[in-house]
Amino acid sequence: MLPTVPLLRRGEVYRSLDVQEICPVQGGEPVARITMANSGLIKRDLLNLTEGRKALQKYTTQDLLDITLRAGDIFLKDELPIGDEGIMQGPEEYLHALAATSGLPHSLIRMNMERLHGVFAQVPTILKGLSRGMSTEVLDLAYGSQSGVTVSFVPTTSALGVVLPSNSAAVNALWIPAIAMKTPVVLKPGREEPWTPWRVIQSFIKAGAPPEAFSFYPAHHDGSSAIIRNCKRVMLFGGDDTVKQYENDPRVEVHGAGRSKIIIGDDEIENWKDHLDLMVRSISANSGRSCINASCVIVPKYADEIASALAEELLTMKVRDQDDPEATLSGFANPKMAEWINGAIEDGLDEGGAKDISLEKRDGSERYVQKDGMHYMVPTIVRCDSIEHPIGNTEFLFPYASIIEMPQDQMLGSIGKSLAVAAITKDSSWLDELIFADHIERLNVGAMPTNHIEWDQPHEGNLFEFLYRRRSIQVA
Repeated sequence: MLPTVPLLRRGEVYRSLDVQEICPVQGGEPVARITMANSGLIKRDLLNLTEGRKALQKYTTQDLLDITLRAGDIFLKDELPIGDEGIMQGPEEYLHALAATSGLPHSLIRMNMERLHGVFAQVPTILKGLSRGMSTEVLDLAYGSQSGVTVSFVPTTSALGVVLPSNSAAVNALWIPAIAMKTPVVLKPGREEPWTPWRVIQSFIKAGAPPEAFSFYPAHHDGSSAIIRNCKRVMLFGGDDTVKQYENDPRVEVHGAGRSKIIIGDDEIENWKDHLDLMVRSISANSGRSCINASCVIVPKYADEIASALAEELLTMKVRDQDDPEATLSGFANPKMAEWINGAIEDGLDEGGAKDISLEKRDGSERYVQKDGMHYMVPTIVRCDSIEHPIGNTEFLFPYASIIEMPQDQMLGSIGKSLAVAAITKDSSWLDELIFADHIERLNVGAMPTNHIEWDQPHEGNLFEFLYRRRSIQVA
């Protein structure tokens, strides 16, 4: 019997008449069915979101933190229901379902499962960091004291809308802390990846969270639009064209291309070989699919040597079977995405001013590879003459980076908006400039890759400040 992934309407299982099959990336028989929500149903449900918040308000913040901790262990270890037909999915069944529909290798899925478990476990630290150490009682009472000052916070929304992608399970980490902040969630999963958000929801419910706090709407683009228009706070994942529409909308926290970078200062460039592993990890971790993967390395000299060394190191990431323990390269669920990426790189190379260094290391073998019905992009290092080149400051969903040479004093003014920057330098005056740069979202100083995360630091925007606003209060 095929499992059917249903809708959740404030915790209630619901099946519409629009039921579609989810087929494996490699072809073959469907692995599941998924119930689709239309925009009218979503709009109607979003007219009343207060029920979920009222259900969460019955718990203290500490209660919800405890529930979140339990949910993490459940997510990692337990069997959980798919729908209400008695079909259960354990960790291994979840892994195989996700691998079948997303193209992710088993090793990366296990890594992301552990990462999500880590997020559940670290939510107390995450909340402390986001709220700058504020007592959890402030959210329970709506006011309290912080550092001797009376503070009060009110919600900015009745629910957090989340429009999720299909390319990485780990992005679900970003909405998990909302439950401890007493904010219900309205999730629209990626078509090939309903498994992770559904499993996270079921883990929360089994751990004791109120079901009314969770809505889950597999939908087409009109469903995404309905969530964006009708939620006062939205977390949106997508490509440049998608997020550009909302980049100036304060209701929408956009998560698009990070264009994260590594920059090496004059004082450390002679030691570049010591930082080669850091550069490789920044570019290739999670198969290069995270917005905090480095897509550009900027150095004051030795760009040719660094590009050659990186291309050589990344050759170890080969196309392998999904269940191969050594597999670290993800396939693409949508072959058109792989074709588009490959075409964009070729077009950039044809313009001149850029050279594919990896091509030489691969003895001319193809960048775009098909194996057993799966579509892959092989790691690519491109040496660009300028960061202004069409593929000089571009992010792709695979291990890709451009290597650019420019004087140190030009780097900060040239890199543009960057989600994460790993600055390899001990130059205190330059570090002061980097620290005050408002176009760098995350700054990793010293021997730290771009994908390194500290739990008490915001990822991309401060979720607490997104979901709550401070107000003045006087208490007699």
